[in-house]
Amino acid sequence: MQNKSPPSSSLDMLLSRVSTDALQEPAPRGETLELILATALRAPDHGKLRPWRYIVVQGDQRPAFAREIVAALERRDPDVPDEKKQKILKRFSNAPALIVLGMSLRMGHKIPESEQIMATAAGTMNILNGLYAEGFGGIWVSGAYCEEPELVRRLGLAPADRLAGILMVGTPKDAGRKTRRPEIKDYMAYWHEGEIPVFGAAKEAE
Repeated sequence: MQNKSPPSSSLDMLLSRVSTDALQEPAPRGETLELILATALRAPDHGKLRPWRYIVVQGDQRPAFAREIVAALERRDPDVPDEKKQKILKRFSNAPALIVLGMSLRMGHKIPESEQIMATAAGTMNILNGLYAEGFGGIWVSGAYCEEPELVRRLGLAPADRLAGILMVGTPKDAGRKTRRPEIKDYMAYWHEGEIPVFGAAKEAE
């Protein structure tokens, strides 16, 4: 029988992390920001292809960047509603800071593209955890602009590269906010020879 021990402070931190766009100044900057971003480079990376490319948007550059996002949407769809454009302009201009998640992908490489994308996603999760560990917060957002090639080019990425989205980061306005999480027992199963695992979450989806 295994001995039960209380969760470590590290586990407590991971179990209490939440995403939020209710953010205020300050956002991480300088060495603190670089250390948080460095956690992404510790993510699993089959083949050591290092697909991570991060573009940081701060200060008075935020409104100009927001306009770039709107322009990218307009190139994809000239009829994009004004209401949507104004919402994006306001949201990205007012975020304390933004981190664009670039993916430098090796097309036709022996490491499947899907694994390169997963390395990018794993890096992003490390950043979100790093933000939370340092008293900051963030939320991962994406949209049709991620597929717009001119925006990809203007962000210094290669034609084959993509965007995985954008992190809005800052200090949570309500650091004590808690979110109800599902029970892990519905999302795990123990494998036994000759038996097919059954997940409680599958029953909820029916």
